[in-house]
Amino acid sequence: MSENTPAPGVAPTPATEPTSNLDRQWLESVRWDANGLVTAIAQEVGSQRILMVAWMNRDALAETAATGRAVYWSRSRGRLWRKGEESGHVQRVREIRLDCDGDAVLLSVEQGGGIACHTGRHSCFFSTLVDGRWVVVDPVLRDPESIYK
Repeated sequence: MSENTPAPGVAPTPATEPTSNLDRQWLESVRWDANGLVTAIAQEVGSQRILMVAWMNRDALAETAATGRAVYWSRSRGRLWRKGEESGHVQRVREIRLDCDGDAVLLSVEQGGGIACHTGRHSCFFSTLVDGRWVVVDPVLRDPESIYK
């Protein structure tokens, strides 16, 4: 439940519900998993490169759509994670698509700072399978120690 969601049994008011139920009806088309999450894929506008895969809950997807800034659900932190909140590497969302089964969301993003991965790389997909082993093929652009404090 977000800080803007009223407690169970409490009628929503303009102060506790920023958008009407009608405005959020589109969220009903998403097939949320048992934990209330959907897979979210961030793809870079222009290059079309897949930058990362994360999770979104209803609040994350609604906030992303409302603000144009990528917001995810962090399973490890147990809270909303606004991409770039620590690193400054914000993702500006240009388009949101839902797949045919309704169980994956594709975000077309402009990646701030050119770094999407917490390892300091452009993409989280920096290893490729070569002869039965994973080989790192993309360089670290910035030391993660200097990004996250």
